[in-house]
Amino acid sequence: MKRMSKYLVLVKASIKETLEYRLSLYVTLFGNIIYLIITYYLWTAIFASADKAEINGMTLSSTIIYVVLGATIGNCLEVYVVWDIGRNIQSGQIILDLLKPMKYRQFMLNQVTGKVIGKFLTNFIPVYIVTFFLIKDYLVIGPNVLFFIISFAIGALINYYLNFIIGTICIYTESIWGINIMKTVVISLLSGMTIPISFFPPALKRVVEFLPFQSICNVPLTILLDRDNEVKQYLIYIGIQLIWALALMLFTEFLWNKSIKKITVNGG
Repeated sequence: MKRMSKYLVLVKASIKETLEYRLSLYVTLFGNIIYLIITYYLWTAIFASADKAEINGMTLSSTIIYVVLGATIGNCLEVYVVWDIGRNIQSGQIILDLLKPMKYRQFMLNQVTGKVIGKFLTNFIPVYIVTFFLIKDYLVIGPNVLFFIISFAIGALINYYLNFIIGTICIYTESIWGINIMKTVVISLLSGMTIPISFFPPALKRVVEFLPFQSICNVPLTILLDRDNEVKQYLIYIGIQLIWALALMLFTEFLWNKSIKKITVNGG
């Protein structure tokens, strides 16, 4: 219980830190609303030019909802783990962090958890409410919402481990900008944050199905937007996510324990 209380203190502190900058929250929310409007007109034009009610099994309404909520999930999960690790390595702060009584990986995870919760409450939920009232005939509220929250949490965990792995690689490269840009592009594209995976070419879609990236965004959104409320299918999705989360957790621990021995500070 004492150990859990230490973790919860960090989580609460990160939530408060996220909620403290209210102007930033308002600007982000306003930006999301503008993005929703732009996305509506963009995809309306695409469907009009295609002259079809459905493209790759998705209607105009489902596509707009998917793209808007996918981008919002991307905003919630952008917590700059790679930048934090990279800067700490370059500045030497990492040495002091390693001397703290809490494991560095756990310390980072608690901070990230608080930030994601804060962004989910102040970013995703308002956008979802606005989207619900604008296109309420498509969104369904039922068991899918509960399973979406569970799936979103696991997806956030997978995203954290992928970011931590890239941050660990900075121990060897001592550079973060290029590798972080590449990571951001790959995750944004292959997770479904930028464009629905159903729009991918068949060959690429089959490849993505065997990668962990779609578990970050596509799986939670698939559950949230499901109109049939098939609990059995939700459990399959979440089971696959848990397998990826466990595999990445074990790999992260292995890579970190091996890499930490090679840290150098100012050539020392």
